[in-house]
Amino acid sequence: MLVVRLGAMGDILHALPAITALRKAHPSWRIDWAIEPRWRPLLTSEAEDTPQEPGHVPARSVARPIVDRIHPVPAKEWGKRPFRRETWAEIRALRSALRAAEYDAVLDVQGSIRSAVVARFSSCRRIVGEEHPREKPAKWLFTERIATAGSHVIEQDFELATALAGDLLETAAPELPVDPQAEQWCNQLPEVRDALWIGKPVVLLHPGGGWGAKRWPPDRYGALAEEFTRRGGVTLINAGPGEESLAAEVRAAASGYASVVSCSIAQLIALTRRVSLVIGGDTGPLHLACALGKPVVGIYGPTDPQRNGPYGTRFRVLRNPESRQDHSRRAQPEAGLLTISPREVIAAAAELMLEEREARQRHAQPALDGEIWDERLE
Repeated sequence: MLVVRLGAMGDILHALPAITALRKAHPSWRIDWAIEPRWRPLLTSEAEDTPQEPGHVPARSVARPIVDRIHPVPAKEWGKRPFRRETWAEIRALRSALRAAEYDAVLDVQGSIRSAVVARFSSCRRIVGEEHPREKPAKWLFTERIATAGSHVIEQDFELATALAGDLLETAAPELPVDPQAEQWCNQLPEVRDALWIGKPVVLLHPGGGWGAKRWPPDRYGALAEEFTRRGGVTLINAGPGEESLAAEVRAAASGYASVVSCSIAQLIALTRRVSLVIGGDTGPLHLACALGKPVVGIYGPTDPQRNGPYGTRFRVLRNPESRQDHSRRAQPEAGLLTISPREVIAAAAELMLEEREARQRHAQPALDGEIWDERLE
């Protein structure tokens, strides 16, 4: 079978639990994935991500735990050069590769016209998608249209995967690749290495987001970093591509009591595995933390956390009930987002980490959060 979910980061991570469940229920199935090249590290480590000969199916491992073959689909790049000869040559090559694979079924969990066209490239007679996809015309390219009832996109993807498989899938935590080079990089990162050595908690902040309306102000993230440092923790600020200046603003607002980390996707996976808590808005790295089972505090404004908020882990979501769902790409933070104070976020973080420590104690596991969360905010 073929999975079509080209991007973006959070959406791919939302699809992974359902595909992981398919893999566990049907370990002998060949499961391939069509994806934008930049997101391949979510499916395979760099060590395993080598050019594949036609017909060759690499062995699965911790470096490639879920998928067999990956079909890179640089759709955004094609959109920038639609009339160039090389674009059409790459599209023809993709279509040939998908047809040659002779899939029994295709699962489109993106629901866009673009993803549905890629699914059609396979010439497969069975293309499964939602009855009400994100882009309505896409439904006419599906051969099976499934009415989903789940409120969260992860639940909807499970419904689609269940329909394709024909059996009830058990809930499964997503499996992400382990990249040896990224693991080594993270082990040598001074802030993480030193903190873990002496038992200090590491808090990872993600101030970025797809557009400005989703971004909580940097000075408030700075206030969080300063408070966590005062309590004896270590705070890291993730600087995604193009977010370096934003991360620098947060660090300046924290009076330098935080470190900025710029890393690849593989390195971010390794880093997230080692932190105690993740805080951010509706952004891919926050969903990565959920996928890895880390406690998260989500700070939401114009997007709906019921549909694409934290899921499958311990979490707190802070959102003004008067915030309206709006995907307009506005530059300024949404008004309701600005009503959320650092004090509220710190209180939510304290509750989460105390719960986490109590759970570890019940299971006789060592606590990694020190004593800094004992100080509750009144």
